Amino acid sequence: MSESNMPVAEAMMGEEREAQAYELAFHILPTVAEGEVKAVFESIKNTITKLGGTLREEEAPARFELAYELVQFLEGRNRKFTSAYFGWVRFSIEADKIAELVDTVERTKEILRHLLIRLSKAEEANPFYFHPAIAHRVVETIYVEADEVVEEVDVEEVAAVEAVVEDGVETEEAV
Repeated sequence: MSESNMPVAEAMMGEEREAQAYELAFHILPTVAEGEVKAVFESIKNTITKLGGTLREEEAPARFELAYELVQFLEGRNRKFTSAYFGWVRFSIEADKIAELVDTVERTKEILRHLLIRLSKAEEANPFYFHPAIAHRVVETIYVEADEVVEEVDVEEVAAVEAVVEDGVETEEAV
């Protein structure tokens, strides 16, 4: 190969690069006023478009209860959160712009946490809408009176069943 010839991959580097599909999912702090949540979401989307990204689909942030408590160091102390506003946006952007986007999101003080993933073609074609999905879940609350008798459980028997199931082997003893 002569000095003037180069592999196709290197030759394409200077030309137009193909944008990749991404999804940015995020939690906005529950301390943000409900009216300001939309502004935070718009700010994230504006950052994407300013970097040359193209917005595809989105789910506006809505408040919900977290599965577990999150601790975040804010304003000089650890704060505990049990709820947040959750939303996501899907977009296409050149890969070299991702570091700048992540840096901007991490500096956004209203964001509790975030996750950025590159989407496969199947994921890109089938978005999952979180808020409608959790709206249909059934939550059953059982109220127990203080004087009701709770069935005694043999702790050793439970531990033996858990050990068998953890090993991936289910036997008649475990069932």
